[in-house]
Amino acid sequence: MATEKRTVPDTLAGERDGLEEWLEFHRETLAVKCRDLDEKQLREATVPPSELSLLGLVRHMAEVERHWFRRILSDEDAGPLYYTDEDEDGDFHPGEGDTWEEAYATWQEEIVRARGLAAERVSLDEVSLGRHPRSGKRYNLRWIYLHMIEEYARHNGHADFLRERIDGATGD
Repeated sequence: MATEKRTVPDTLAGERDGLEEWLEFHRETLAVKCRDLDEKQLREATVPPSELSLLGLVRHMAEVERHWFRRILSDEDAGPLYYTDEDEDGDFHPGEGDTWEEAYATWQEEIVRARGLAAERVSLDEVSLGRHPRSGKRYNLRWIYLHMIEEYARHNGHADFLRERIDGATGD
């Protein structure tokens, strides 16, 4: 895995800039963990008994971006991309016809959409238009940013293990 330059969060950034920079850092980290691998490697569940693969993680994060920014923050009627009622973890279970190219493009599209929706909010205190489908709660933009950073950080840890088992590559 080549050494990659990622956006390094400014150590003196204000709250909103800092949250946005850390989220971008973690988005870029997942992309780096997937770089320079072929389709077979990206599909590999290398840490049994877990079914996790890098392709599955990217599909999952596309769903997470979509959920928190489109459905919750903006109350858009944005249906699921990869999961179904029959397979609630379908994002983690790519089929034979699912490709890295499609998953990566979809993830990037969801990130672009998320950035745009967040940019429309003047304040981190602005409350979501939508409610969480299970809890019924609404969230401010600050909470969503913090949750997204946590979600990426957790899954980037998974990606570290997956990547190391694929080709021995380690790093931040």
